[in-house]
Amino acid sequence: MSRTDYDLTRIKALAFDVDGVLSPSIMPMAMDGTPLRMVNVKDGYALQLAVKLGYKIAIITGADSPAVKARFEGLGITDVFTCVSVKVPVLQQWMAQHNLQPHQVAYAGDDIPDYEAMKAVGLAVAPADAASDIRNIARYITPCKGGEGVARDIIEQIIRANGQWLNDDTAFGW
Repeated sequence: MSRTDYDLTRIKALAFDVDGVLSPSIMPMAMDGTPLRMVNVKDGYALQLAVKLGYKIAIITGADSPAVKARFEGLGITDVFTCVSVKVPVLQQWMAQHNLQPHQVAYAGDDIPDYEAMKAVGLAVAPADAASDIRNIARYITPCKGGEGVARDIIEQIIRANGQWLNDDTAFGW
């Protein structure tokens, strides 16, 4: 059952920020100052399942990290955009490339760099610990904090709304 008033059957694509959404806002740093991100395994499962079911997925992050790119490409996501300082042009180009209308897209973000991108889609999603300005524009605030299942929460709701959750063998493997 959906916890949002948005018609989730309209969603054909999802875009995600990384830091504060798919990884916690607080992260350890290597001795050289490189941030070491953690990821949620349940988010990973949901992301790869969404790809297998034909949903378009984009990762749009300001991070400059080969590990981030490798993680999400390893889940079958081909549209991984790193080093993005202004996200809305990348989001709009991705939507145009895939012939997507705003009402067909969900975007999950947690902080001011996500603000304009979230306003450019039909379903703006924020983690529970997102910045207050982001929570104020979100259509859905997940009960999950960043890095604690944000993607799993919204993807599972969308797939369930479309009658695809646990519907065939696609669900039972990586």
